[in-house]
Amino acid sequence: MIGSSTADRGVSVAVTHVLTIGITTILIGMLLMGASTMLESETERSAENSLETIGERLADEISNVDRIANEEDDSVTMTADHPRQVANTGYTVELLPESECADAPLLDGSTDCLQLTADDHDATVYVPLVVDADVEESSAIGGPIEIVSEENEISIESDRP
Repeated sequence: MIGSSTADRGVSVAVTHVLTIGITTILIGMLLMGASTMLESETERSAENSLETIGERLADEISNVDRIANEEDDSVTMTADHPRQVANTGYTVELLPESECADAPLLDGSTDCLQLTADDHDATVYVPLVVDADVEESSAIGGPIEIVSEENEISIESDRP
């Protein structure tokens, strides 16, 4: 009997080590999965905040171009410099007339808007735009954006060399 209990103790130590290593591996795997999910959601939130900031700046710049064109009854072109990327990905800016903004969150379709969309993240932001000119549906990619007001129509386009 003495030999039998010694062998049982040897197996018991090995099984305990295997179980400890297995449980530790599972816990570390779950921790890494949770951390990657949290990092992804924080990246999307960062992209959304950056797009909001860029959209608000661009809306102000478009309004300024509209005001200058109204005062001078002329065509006005201005290049606005914006970041090329947000949260490590490119983005697209679309200038939309009020009819296209009705489905946008927090907008009722009574104002024109800018729609900013990140390329690799699930982040889309709508920014209201108040201008007197007619909005020509147009788009540009992130970076320098050219704002053009001609014959009471306003549009945007990419200004990349």
